[in-house]
Amino acid sequence: MDSKESLDGAVGVPLPGVPVGLEAVYACCRSVYPDQTNPLQVTAVVKFWLGGPDPLDYISMYSNPGDPERHVPPHWHYVSLGLSDLHGDGRVHERNPCSDGPSGFGFELSLRLKKEPTETAPPTWPAALMQGLARYVFQSENTLCSGDHVPWHASLDGSESRIQHMLMCEDPQLHPIATPHGTVNFVQIIGVCAEELQAAQRWNGPGVLELLRSIPVAGGLWLTTDMRRGESIFEINPQLQDEVEKGIDNEGSNLSGVSAKCSWEEIDEMGEPSEPSSPRISKIESEQIRHALRMGLASEKTPLPSISRKESSDMELDLRRSSFQSEVDAQSNFLELGTPRVINTVKININLEAGALLPLALRGRIKHGRHFTFKSLNGDCAITLVSSRVEGAFVDTTHPFGARGPWMQILLTDDFVDIMATDLEALTDPDSIKGDLPKHYRWPDRQLSLTVMPDE
Repeated sequence: MDSKESLDGAVGVPLPGVPVGLEAVYACCRSVYPDQTNPLQVTAVVKFWLGGPDPLDYISMYSNPGDPERHVPPHWHYVSLGLSDLHGDGRVHERNPCSDGPSGFGFELSLRLKKEPTETAPPTWPAALMQGLARYVFQSENTLCSGDHVPWHASLDGSESRIQHMLMCEDPQLHPIATPHGTVNFVQIIGVCAEELQAAQRWNGPGVLELLRSIPVAGGLWLTTDMRRGESIFEINPQLQDEVEKGIDNEGSNLSGVSAKCSWEEIDEMGEPSEPSSPRISKIESEQIRHALRMGLASEKTPLPSISRKESSDMELDLRRSSFQSEVDAQSNFLELGTPRVINTVKININLEAGALLPLALRGRIKHGRHFTFKSLNGDCAITLVSSRVEGAFVDTTHPFGARGPWMQILLTDDFVDIMATDLEALTDPDSIKGDLPKHYRWPDRQLSLTVMPDE
């Protein structure tokens, strides 16, 4: 990438020779920054459509004075160009035959970075961050939208900052636009601490966005990122943690699955495993399971909640792991997993880090009529817990345990959820039981047992 300046142009006056999709985004920015018609830009030296590595043609950088009366600090405002269809000639995105649908992926990224007192020019690291996110979008074809969370596990600017993850929101000044190639939304990146990411995972992104807006130094109304922020919102105002817990109780959790060290075994009448562990999940089977969950387990009834985007999970949005590959037909591939097999007695093994999420899965997912999936890090299996109110599963109250190839489903009735939640209360404080591992839990009348193993 390299820095440059954009073409000049007055508000409302199209720039000559500029592709209409690109001009539409420029015009939107000029409506907010009429005195900055020639902003600094970072540009891909070799364009993506010429074989370059960076999907974004440009990232524009504007100086925003903020709004002191609303506690919005002066900041740099970055806007991407390239996730939407800038050219309309098929060089990057498939041509949209009508203007009603999305232009390209239907959005561009933005980011607001608090200005340091001595800064006279915008830092360029946000451009590299945006290119990284854009590569993920192009490779996975998963779009980003308001409320999504993105685990990054490293300081966004490469420093020692606590701001190491991202949430997404609607840009407060750049509103959706209609272009000849389709519609474009502006999705703003907000840098957050690990505790704030965890709250979004345990509860949901929109709820945590509202908490961030309530704390001026943590983002305020325009959700400005401050890389020097040293405290999470829960350290600034401990009462906000209660808001998260209330939200989980009242609304449930949007975390629908995590990667884990886990396995399942069918137990015979003698209490011994009746067969070897299920074979390793192939990439195709992983895709089949993912799409079955997304499309409702091939059911004509109400589908399961999505396990991506709004119902996002670490399996889906951790950009440091490989994304799922090509789109396939959910129902036909689901059938390829094989005929469901009824299982009478099941033993589950899970590591402590993932097991610590079981109380949340019970309280925030199953109690609210949803599902939760543990996907093995080793590729051995997937284990999905489902509520009796979930339609489309291959288990029911008569046969609560079932397997389709390496995929196990376990149906938990409401009364059993209450029993399990009480018995597993200690997992809410995993440090307190580390010395007792492995920890065994048994429910003989339900034909289910669970062993929580050390993480190592």
